[in-house]
Amino acid sequence: MAAPVQSPVDTQAATTQTMTIGKALNNGLRASMEADPKVLVMGEDVGKLGGVFRVTDGLQKDFGEHRVLDTPLAESGIVGTAIGLAVRGFRPVCEIQFEGFIFPAFDQISSQLAKLHYRTQGKLKAPVVIRVPFGGGIGAVEHHSESPESLFSHIPGLKVVSCSNPVDAYWMMQQAISSDDPVMLFEPKKLYHSSALKAPVDTTATPDPLHSSRVVRHGDAATIAAYGPSLPVALDAATAAQEEGRSLEVIDLRTLSPLDLGPVFESVRRTGRLVVVSEAPSEVSLASEVAARVQQECFYSLEAPVQRVTGFDTPYPPAKLEEHFVPDLDRVLHAVDNALEW
Repeated sequence: MAAPVQSPVDTQAATTQTMTIGKALNNGLRASMEADPKVLVMGEDVGKLGGVFRVTDGLQKDFGEHRVLDTPLAESGIVGTAIGLAVRGFRPVCEIQFEGFIFPAFDQISSQLAKLHYRTQGKLKAPVVIRVPFGGGIGAVEHHSESPESLFSHIPGLKVVSCSNPVDAYWMMQQAISSDDPVMLFEPKKLYHSSALKAPVDTTATPDPLHSSRVVRHGDAATIAAYGPSLPVALDAATAAQEEGRSLEVIDLRTLSPLDLGPVFESVRRTGRLVVVSEAPSEVSLASEVAARVQQECFYSLEAPVQRVTGFDTPYPPAKLEEHFVPDLDRVLHAVDNALEW
């Protein structure tokens, strides 16, 4: 997958390192902690173990136990403590070990964290980042492979973003931490250590704005919109379609709340067709919202109904069945065929 274009501030002083997504997230955390002593990391096994996916590896050793805190198994307590720390001037970064463990903290996130700034008429800020490894593809058991991002995108007061490559992982982490509003960063766990997605990261570049989508591949036959773990599948579909003479445009949504659909509208007005790809169930989802907004804004440009390729509206299946659950190359290409047949 092609890395996003970066605009160096000073090409002579640029420092470029090749990283995986997991390493880029680690380096982004490290850069923020070096820049601001008020940045704290907290969560289950984030310290000595370095997290179950090793994203926080080495941070406790380098910054100390007072800044990288191993917490009890209590997600509500983790987020509630982070809210209190934020009110006292800190910038806590919470790790939810797996996305399926987040629901004990749902009340703290939706009733307290998301509303604190509004409830106090701006007197209090809530600079809290909640890191959420999400999605399937790791052969895990129940509660370890879900995609709950749509639930949190429905909550006013939360910002929700997702990275799909090392460049975005590095910069999104720092941008989220510097925000005075709560940000949920959904990280595609199956891509953490993918060697195929290793990319050079210029640590002196000027990053894209946090809440912006990006065209990552140009085309004119149809548009595919995806994010997080589904973006590599979308790009693979575009490569396969190119071999058959069909040019597909691929857009990485990146920001899930607020959505930045301007590039999607512009693309669909040219291609006339849209396929939305996501691992989450389709009903009342981000894929549904993108489809509805495109049909509202681009109705007279559409040559076919918007197609959705998503997880099914069932609980996440056992590991032996997950390859049939998550969107794959064949399902995406089938949706493209459906769109082009109109």
